[in-house]
Amino acid sequence: MDFSILAAGASGEGAVPAWAMLAYLAAGVFFILALRGLSSPATSQAGNRNGMIGMAVAVITTLVTHNIANIVEIAIAIFIGAIIGVTIARRIAMTAMPELVAGFHSLVGLAAVVVGFAAWLNPAAFGITDAADQILAVSRVELGLGIAIGAITFSGSIIAFLKLSGRMSGSPIMLPGRHVINLGTLVAILALIGIYTVSPEGGAGQGYLVIAVALLAFIIGFLLIIPIGGADMPVVVSMLNSYSGWAAAAMGFTLGNSAMIITGALVGSSGAILSYIMCRAMNRSFISVIAGGFGADAGAAAAGGAREQRPYKQGSAEDAAYMLEQAEKVIIIPGYGMAVAQAQHALREMGDKLREKGVEVKYAIHPVAGRMPGHMNVLLAEASVPYDEVFELEDINSEFAQADVAFIIGANDVVNPAAKTDKSSPIYGMPVFDVDKAKQVFFIKRSMGGVGYAGVDNDVFYMNQTVMLLADAKKMVEEIVKSLD
Repeated sequence: MDFSILAAGASGEGAVPAWAMLAYLAAGVFFILALRGLSSPATSQAGNRNGMIGMAVAVITTLVTHNIANIVEIAIAIFIGAIIGVTIARRIAMTAMPELVAGFHSLVGLAAVVVGFAAWLNPAAFGITDAADQILAVSRVELGLGIAIGAITFSGSIIAFLKLSGRMSGSPIMLPGRHVINLGTLVAILALIGIYTVSPEGGAGQGYLVIAVALLAFIIGFLLIIPIGGADMPVVVSMLNSYSGWAAAAMGFTLGNSAMIITGALVGSSGAILSYIMCRAMNRSFISVIAGGFGADAGAAAAGGAREQRPYKQGSAEDAAYMLEQAEKVIIIPGYGMAVAQAQHALREMGDKLREKGVEVKYAIHPVAGRMPGHMNVLLAEASVPYDEVFELEDINSEFAQADVAFIIGANDVVNPAAKTDKSSPIYGMPVFDVDKAKQVFFIKRSMGGVGYAGVDNDVFYMNQTVMLLADAKKMVEEIVKSLD
């Protein structure tokens, strides 16, 4: 390869030297190493460091190789953004991490829209014009797609944020004829981008085409997310992550920035792959989820029905402590309730005490436990739970038949047998833990009045071997720890 070749710059003021392209390539390698590192809790810190190094290389290279109008203003903006980011990272609770991620995705989408409009309004500054000072046809396609994907990401992420934070109901909101509306809106967006691409520069109504694309994309992002229920929200978070990556990649083409193209493609493809893997783990159709909750009507109706009052057994911390220390094997299933109560540290202490008494302790993590992929893994890692004690569903589900105790803390939908038996349930078909095969089940939840995020009752509450521990999860586990002394 001849590295003396110069690549066209995004500023339209010259060429980007070959060393800059090598720097962008190096940044891309660091981003790949970051993704690899983040695939395991044991290497996640190294993954974060690699990502930070890659981003620093990309930003510095861009600033050095382009004629910046006002470097002081950019430095101030970077400083303000850094302060805000550090402050949020230090203050945000782990329970709020899913909605924080959704909120950050919305900012990526909005940035893509803003950059797209800036390129449309001043194309010469972006180096995307031909000899006649008209926007290149290929740049119009990139610009239109970037604005559309960014707008979808923005509005979809806002709805996800509202649902995850409890400011909006997590239940599916079904509009009549929504699939026809969604498909028609998407077709209209693509048609408008096509018309904009072939229409002459400065032609009548061309400006309205770009604005119409943005408005319709904002609407379709909203329409795609509101019909998706709580059980599928972890997939939505990873899917929106993918959208934000593709929006960044499209803007990278418009800007002529290799680092943005590489980064966007990595984020977009990894998010799409993760969404697909999670859909398989939930026995969901990937197309059904991203198309806005195909097939969710029956489940939503079932979830909204009246709950039957049924008898159950209630126990105390002393009861649980006695049975736990008598057991040979205990499997702990954490869920979002554990995160809300911030009970992970007390839970790790309970596990340590049980191991001291010769009890085998394992943690079972469902692919969609919590509100985002890996939510429970992060919480357990924060509490210093050994990585070799944490198992995914497919690796541990067969062991419940040999378990003396299944200890469920704050989980609900991921242990609900309705997923295997009730075709009208919104979680039907989702693989769940076989806790009903354990000799004894302890189930911690605040009260019998609450249900899981999918909004359905759970037969596990009423099984003969189940004892309900109705209390705040952290307080209950702390009482169990005291009883184990």
